[in-house]
Amino acid sequence: MADTTQTTPPARRRTDPTDPTNPTDPGDGSGLPRRSVVRALLRLWPYVRPVRARLSLAAFVAVIASCLSLVIPLVLKWLVDGPVADGDPGGVWLGGGYLLLLGVAEALLFGLRRWLVSRPLAGVEAAMREALYRHLQRLPVAFHDRWPSGQLLSRGTTDLQMLRQFLTFPLTFLLVNGVTILVGGVLLVAQRWSLGLVLLSPLLPLLVLCSVFEAKYGRAARRTQDQLGDLTTMVEESVLGIRIIKGFGRHRSQARAFKELTRALRTTELRKARLLAWIWGVNTALPELALGAALVFGTVQVADGALSAGTLVAFLSTALALRWPVESIGFLLAMSNEAAAATDRYFEVMDEPAVRDEPVAGVEPVARDEPVAGVEPAAGVEPAAGVEPAVRVEPAGPVHGGGPRDAPGGLVFSGVAFRYPDAPPDAPPTLADITLHVRPGETMALVGATGSGKTTLTALVPRLYDPTAGRITLDGRDLATIGRAEARALVAVAFEEPTLFSASAAENVSMGAEGAGEAELRRALRVAQAEEFVAALPEGSATQVGEQGLSLSGGQRQRLALARAVISRPRFLILDDPLSALDVHTEALVEAALRQVLSDTTALVVAHRPSTVLLADRVALLSDGRIAAVGTHHELLRDNPEYAALMSGGEEGDR
Repeated sequence: MADTTQTTPPARRRTDPTDPTNPTDPGDGSGLPRRSVVRALLRLWPYVRPVRARLSLAAFVAVIASCLSLVIPLVLKWLVDGPVADGDPGGVWLGGGYLLLLGVAEALLFGLRRWLVSRPLAGVEAAMREALYRHLQRLPVAFHDRWPSGQLLSRGTTDLQMLRQFLTFPLTFLLVNGVTILVGGVLLVAQRWSLGLVLLSPLLPLLVLCSVFEAKYGRAARRTQDQLGDLTTMVEESVLGIRIIKGFGRHRSQARAFKELTRALRTTELRKARLLAWIWGVNTALPELALGAALVFGTVQVADGALSAGTLVAFLSTALALRWPVESIGFLLAMSNEAAAATDRYFEVMDEPAVRDEPVAGVEPVARDEPVAGVEPAAGVEPAAGVEPAVRVEPAGPVHGGGPRDAPGGLVFSGVAFRYPDAPPDAPPTLADITLHVRPGETMALVGATGSGKTTLTALVPRLYDPTAGRITLDGRDLATIGRAEARALVAVAFEEPTLFSASAAENVSMGAEGAGEAELRRALRVAQAEEFVAALPEGSATQVGEQGLSLSGGQRQRLALARAVISRPRFLILDDPLSALDVHTEALVEAALRQVLSDTTALVVAHRPSTVLLADRVALLSDGRIAAVGTHHELLRDNPEYAALMSGGEEGDR
């Protein structure tokens, strides 16, 4: 039996920040890239640019509102040194009115700021989420083989929510608080330069400590978000695989694995909390000490008559107004680092090169009269080194479904080789020197042992992967010259594992042909022998089949997937063991209907059972990623021992 590692893409791995092979590990054991927070956040500019005017206005409004709080101490100075000192009740009431107006104006301006940013930033989040989803649809299948779905899901949900929160609050208030501290510092020095220097003395130590905090917190924030993605992956896998978990009684082991991930996440979150508590404590303690020192010095100066009581009150009020801008530095830096980590994670996906949907320039199509039948390799394509010519057994009779035996066109593989992008360098190729011609209107069965490359070969036709060598032609047109959208309009596929979506039965089938009408839907259901059970559903074809179609049996899901493949009457049909989940009676009915469909198309069918093989005009035997023999079912049974063993059940013929 062939090695299955040849035909399956590399397994998905959970993120391991300490893995030495992790490209994001800078080598310091953190598992995170050394990156600038500012540089990371600047990558958001293309999404923020359309709403920059409104964000700028909101920031300006917030600066004005914050600066109003610095006017209050000046009013207090006037109030203490004037009306209070002079015993003027009218002046006291007037001063109180000024303070009330300033407070109301500040509150209204901050409310206006919130209103200005809410709608546009919700739009920014939606635009980034839509861009991510569109990009995911255009990424190659190899990317999805490599990335856990939970990591992608967390990037499209929690990471984007974090970015919206950053744009809503920290981005604005880093600017607002900076301006407030600058203006407040000028006012402090202007009122009493000696006391002002005392109050501003903690700024330099705070900047140094915040720089240390930022580096440590950034690494912890990134690790948290990666661990949350792993946790999301496990929850998703557990929900989708709940029948397996319950069926094998593995709920305890799954719970233990989940607990380990949860504890790891909890440990990282506690580290973040300790760092935040440390910086918050320092940011609070140092300014408070400076404020206490300034209060003592100021009181002494008032007692000596060198400073008025109103000036001291104004000075202390200004200092108190600066408490929140200074104390919030750690909090704002923490949110900025989390946003930078979320930005890095988002662009890790967006930076992945998307699959080009247009034809490859400079590739000439194959001439229709080129002799590329399933006997000889295509001209100009050398067979792989050390590969013996495959045995070719041609049928004696006419080809089913149209045309003379040497008819051009159809589906042609010419010296095709393929290796998965993430396969180890020393691993043998999954496919090597595949030269095969499926004639127009012909049905070719693919038979082979586990790991022989059948499913991989069929995945090349709709361009889920592209060959690493050789070429494939559809009716004489090189597949490389056909855009993916056009190729997938020509080719319909029914995979071995039927995938259904959270939609109605009709919508799932109609995905195979955009704009298909009721007549086409009924015909496809009839071919797949699904018409009867669909009609028996509570709402007929409008019944929602649930996530992954789990409300249906395996055979019902497979029949809907088959109906989806045939609804468009494709020119080329790829079926990967389409009848594996059907009972004998239903299989016979589907086979009878499929014969009519296959007579009008060129088909490649992965087959594991003799009953499916008999649908085909010819059979290609794959062995270790190479075509070992081509012929009719009866000829290969007679002349090829490996094929005879597979058909007799001597060797498993799966995938």
